[in-house]
Amino acid sequence: MRKYIQNLLKVNMEEPYGPEWLLEEKVKRREMVVPEARYIFVKQYSNGFITESSMKETEVEHMCAVCPESCLLGFVHYRFVVEEELPVLYVYELQMEPSAQGKGLGKFMMQLIEQIACKNQMGAVMLTVQKANTQAMAFYTKLRYVISSTSPSRVDPQIGLEKSYEILCKTFDSEAKSKLEDGDY
Repeated sequence: MRKYIQNLLKVNMEEPYGPEWLLEEKVKRREMVVPEARYIFVKQYSNGFITESSMKETEVEHMCAVCPESCLLGFVHYRFVVEEELPVLYVYELQMEPSAQGKGLGKFMMQLIEQIACKNQMGAVMLTVQKANTQAMAFYTKLRYVISSTSPSRVDPQIGLEKSYEILCKTFDSEAKSKLEDGDY
C-alpha cells in the first residue's frame, strides 16, 4: 500500500512541486507512517461498486490482501491536529488516479472529510496547496475553502511571495472563523 501511495503522489505532485519534489517526497514518506495518520481509500470493485474505508495506514495492508479483485482509485490522508489552539482536521493529501479525476470523487471525499470533522467537533478542515497546482486551487475554491490567516501570504505578504504554497481552510464555527479566516488571535 505504501508503494501505491508513493507512486500516486509522484504522478500527481512531481510537476506542481518542481525542483522541490525530491526533498518534499522524503517529507511525505515520513508523514504517511506516523501513528496519527488516517486514510480513506476509494476502491472500485470488479462488480462496479465503489467503497470507502477509513483506518490507520498499518491496517490497510491486510485489507488489500483480502480484496485483490479491486482497483484503487485514490485516497485521502488526514489527521486530527491543533492549529491556533483549535482542534482541526488537517488534510495532508487528497490524491486521485488521473483516470478518476474530474468525476466527482474528490468532491465526495472532501464532503466526507467535512462530515468526519463536524462529527468529531473539529473547528475546521485545513490543508496545504501548492500555488503551482492551479487545478487544486480552483477545486478547493469551488468547495468554498479560503486562504487561511495562518498562510504565509496572509501572515507576511513579503514572505508569502517567496513561499510556493497556501494554507486553505473551511471553518465550522465562529471561533474557528475568527482565528483561521479573520486572523483574530
